[in-house]
Amino acid sequence: MSKADQKIIVVENKILFSNGNYFQGFKEAEKTDYELSILKNLKIMRRGSTLEPANHPEGNSELDFNHKQPIGYMLVVNPETKKVFAYQRSSKDEHYTEKRLQGKWSWGVGGHVEPCDGVENPIRESRLRELTEEIIIEGETLGMRNLGYINDDTNDVGKVHFGILYLVEIKGYAKPKDNEMGSGHMISLRELEEICNSQECDVETWSRIAVEPLKRFLQ
Repeated sequence: MSKADQKIIVVENKILFSNGNYFQGFKEAEKTDYELSILKNLKIMRRGSTLEPANHPEGNSELDFNHKQPIGYMLVVNPETKKVFAYQRSSKDEHYTEKRLQGKWSWGVGGHVEPCDGVENPIRESRLRELTEEIIIEGETLGMRNLGYINDDTNDVGKVHFGILYLVEIKGYAKPKDNEMGSGHMISLRELEEICNSQECDVETWSRIAVEPLKRFLQ
């Protein structure tokens, strides 16, 4: 099955952001439980593609601006060494087909929530699946916590996606497993900020937004 025909979980914007809960950027987990709202109001849609018309007969979530695709966006951190896993997405079409993100730097591991992730809490099961699919953790996984949420409507990628920002604490280090990652390793907060400030590095918006909550945790 192609990625375009993949079935994913979505939620209507008017439900997700009801009662004045719209925000731009980052919002702490303690303020609003968007994850619970998604679980109570989820729908299944075809993922689609930007290469197809918005009114594709089988649906096209990538161009449907009335819905958000929840994404578990995990920061993998060693709290002892204060290092975070960072990677550069592959720039090769055969390894990473999403041209809007090709070659960009990121420290968010994760992806779409799928119906196969279960019915009780597909968001939680999606996190566990994505961790095992995308990276190799050499050592022990200590725990996972919800730091908050990311919403960025300033670009076409962000307009159809909604980030649930998790922090995964490990004892050891992480390295890439999925060939969608061109390269990746554990880096310090100083190195991470250098990447953000470098004119030679293209950093995806969600990772830039995640820097401040990450800094608060590490410092």
